Amino acid sequence: MTDIVNALLTRNGQILLARRSPFRSKWPDCWSFPGGHVEPGETFDQALVRELAEEIGVVPTTWATITTLNYAPRSVSFHMFLVTDWMGKPTLLGDEHTELTWIEPYKAARLPDLALEAYPAMLRSLVL
Repeated sequence: MTDIVNALLTRNGQILLARRSPFRSKWPDCWSFPGGHVEPGETFDQALVRELAEEIGVVPTTWATITTLNYAPRSVSFHMFLVTDWMGKPTLLGDEHTELTWIEPYKAARLPDLALEAYPAMLRSLVL
């Protein structure tokens, strides 16, 4: 089983979505969340801090686990975290994503190009 951490940064009733680059082998050009693989020896919290620094240049300071989404076809568990405070300004770093956008969860749940089929139900259940 592969473990992945994802961060739902939230501000003013909106969450931050990241569009995956079109060259990505998994879920290309789809909306997802900043995050990535948990490295050997890392805790989920450590991976969350590292991935957010690498991908969007922020350091989370307050977060909580929302849920874990299991994606059986690829033996992947997505550990979803709600991040309510951070240091820095979310900025695209590297080439994993091509766009960042702030959007209300109920609007995000209706997007046709979300990476996982489980995202809409999760987004509809958020209470910010």
